[in-house]
Amino acid sequence: MSATVTFLTTILQDENVNATGIPVPPEAIRALGSHKRPPVIITVNGYSYRSTVAPYGDVFMLPLSQEHRKAAGVTAGQKVEVTLQLDEEPRTVEVPADLAAALAAQPGAEAAFAALAYSKRKEFVRQVNDAKAQATRERRIASIVAQMAER
Repeated sequence: MSATVTFLTTILQDENVNATGIPVPPEAIRALGSHKRPPVIITVNGYSYRSTVAPYGDVFMLPLSQEHRKAAGVTAGQKVEVTLQLDEEPRTVEVPADLAAALAAQPGAEAAFAALAYSKRKEFVRQVNDAKAQATRERRIASIVAQMAER
């Protein structure tokens, strides 16, 4: 069973950059293992999502997007109980068929895409899936393939 830790904290919001996060105490990071950027499953107010702890000097933070705040029913400034579980499952991204085909057609692009960090692959897939018009989707796929060809 993977490491789990629970703590109380206050949700922080930086108005200057419109970012909201959950501060993680250093002892919670130590309880999760040896690395400073552990992948975790975060549970806040009964709602869970996957992320990675981000170190900022001696401070550790978890992102808390507007979507996750809404789903958890929490707001900035609120004191919450947070449970973190070390996430040992592989981070995979479901690549749409048209993007996969375009990557496979360009020599080296498929391997370059596979070598990207999980978050970068996820963002590229989100861009393709969020396109409202087919022309936009095709343009985004072409851009991603071109970026992979340059690697």
